[in-house]
Amino acid sequence: MSSIQATRLRKGNLIKLGSDLFRILELHHLTPGNKRGFVQARMRNIRSGTLVDHKFRSEDDVERAILDEKEMQYLYNDGALYYFMDTTTFEQIHLAAEVLGDSMSYLLPEAVIRIEFYDGEAVGLELPQTVELTVEETSPGIKGATASAQVKPARLETGLVVQVPPFVNNGDRIRVNTETGEYQSRA
Repeated sequence: MSSIQATRLRKGNLIKLGSDLFRILELHHLTPGNKRGFVQARMRNIRSGTLVDHKFRSEDDVERAILDEKEMQYLYNDGALYYFMDTTTFEQIHLAAEVLGDSMSYLLPEAVIRIEFYDGEAVGLELPQTVELTVEETSPGIKGATASAQVKPARLETGLVVQVPPFVNNGDRIRVNTETGEYQSRA
């Protein structure tokens, strides 16, 4: 196990509190007036699936879970379960939608990603910084439009909706940041 200062925690980190594992979903660093700063975290218990709000003091050391990673290929989902195959042994595993959280919006069949394991149990996945997805539906582009402050919603092939510049059209491939869910550029 390795420790990390509470102020260095990031969304998506897996930490150990007591005997439970938690995935950090949201994080806010707060410094109220003349009081000591703290980190407010919303986390999901990996085993039970329950949501927990926890307040860490800025100077607290938090135990990060040491994970093993395997490259696996995403195969398909059947509603609540997402199936992956180890690219070397062809062994298949599945992860529940609650474990994946927002990550589901960036998964395309046959994509090779890194699955995180803790004590032999699959606990999550590590997405690349950006993914390329195809725009399925958006309002028509405006001729001569430039990347200005105007944006419009676009539904991507995974069902994810992102705000895009007016020149993006149906069928375009775009890059989306997996951490923020924001449009980056055309691919």
